[in-house]
Amino acid sequence: MPDRAVRIAIIGAGPSAFYAAAALIKQTDVEVRVDIFDRLFAPYGLVRYGVAPDHPRIKSVAALYEKTALDERVRFFGCVEFGKHLTLDDLRPLYDQVIFATGAQSDRNLNIPGEDLAGSMSATEFVAWYNSHPDYVNLKPNLDVEGVVVVGVGNVAMDVARILAKSYDELKETDIADHALEALKHSKVKNIYVLGRRGPAQAKFTNPEIKEFGHLELADPVVLPAELELDPDSQKAVDGHRLTRQNVEILREYAESGAGEKPRKVHFRFLVSPVEITGDGKVEHVKIERNRLVSTPDGYLNCEGLGEYETLPAGMVLRSVGYRGVPLPGAPYNEKKGTIPNDHGRVLNDDGNQLPGAYVVGWAKRGPTGVIGTNKKDAEETVELMLEDVKNLRRVGQPQDVAEFLKTRDCNPVLFDEWQKMNTAEIERGKPANRPRVKFNTVDDARGR
Repeated sequence: MPDRAVRIAIIGAGPSAFYAAAALIKQTDVEVRVDIFDRLFAPYGLVRYGVAPDHPRIKSVAALYEKTALDERVRFFGCVEFGKHLTLDDLRPLYDQVIFATGAQSDRNLNIPGEDLAGSMSATEFVAWYNSHPDYVNLKPNLDVEGVVVVGVGNVAMDVARILAKSYDELKETDIADHALEALKHSKVKNIYVLGRRGPAQAKFTNPEIKEFGHLELADPVVLPAELELDPDSQKAVDGHRLTRQNVEILREYAESGAGEKPRKVHFRFLVSPVEITGDGKVEHVKIERNRLVSTPDGYLNCEGLGEYETLPAGMVLRSVGYRGVPLPGAPYNEKKGTIPNDHGRVLNDDGNQLPGAYVVGWAKRGPTGVIGTNKKDAEETVELMLEDVKNLRRVGQPQDVAEFLKTRDCNPVLFDEWQKMNTAEIERGKPANRPRVKFNTVDDARGR
């Protein structure tokens, strides 16, 4: 083997990227040097731009990522876009191995009439807007409406419903984007409808997420008792899974409590699907169909429309029905799954053979499943295979340093020491209002331009 370290590039700087980098520098069998690239100026991906601002404890994991980034064997390059500043062909002579940690950046559609009306968007866009994502600071969702429909019953759906339901006082000491805080302060939203196409036993939200709705300052949870009735298969699921049982118990408590007197209502609806969005150039109503559950041969409980309809008044629709990766220039892509085809993390070509030196971690590897911590074991699995493959690597010669290469692409990257200064400035900006930080919206803001 050459007497230099194995050079590894990681595309993406979210949780899976940092777990992979941590696993690489923790092992002692192979000397490594790791460069992490992201098109945004700030690292940490969904920890910064996806976690709800009123859930700061989840964001504390960034301290572990920072420890990894400060290791002398690791470098961070922000504002470097794969496909523009760097391509896979560019990386080949610069690195021995490449890891794709690009997540699942796009949302699945509802595929119903009216989905393209103004006011219909993905929950991910709304989350990015209130979390100061540079791509969405100018989104301007219309909050001068009384009704909002949230399609989906996962934790992201819970997040957007909760943010819409909370008061200004409940949000003002979080790190929510200033533009979002101001807009939500003047929100006219009164009714938030959260739609699940299957029953309460199949809901994907966690116990803490659904519990929070019982303790909001301005909003009451509303649940229809009839929609909590369980078919035999759902009852088995409830009996056999403690967390599912607790979810149903919490919902039953809400149903028994009634609508309450608070000015805002969060309506949790089950066994209903949106079938059409209507309005004169913008969202005005959402037509929903009542469902029943049907067991498939493999034991999955699918939903089937009953032909019974209802119309909800709403001026905005937020869909949260799943996520998928997008194709990367020069990299294989599984259109059906929305992932990079791989064998336990080794990237596969269209012919099913391994793409030499290419690997994948996180949602780009397995699809959008699990929580932030799930990415740790997933990344470690990929790293083990990378280390196995080192002995068979066709090592590049003495490569040019990527920092020099990026100058030829008119790229001015944000290095980690510059990010630390930006991070400190954000924290200082938040102190006068007792906020954890006030985020910069763009790299130009962060650089003081």
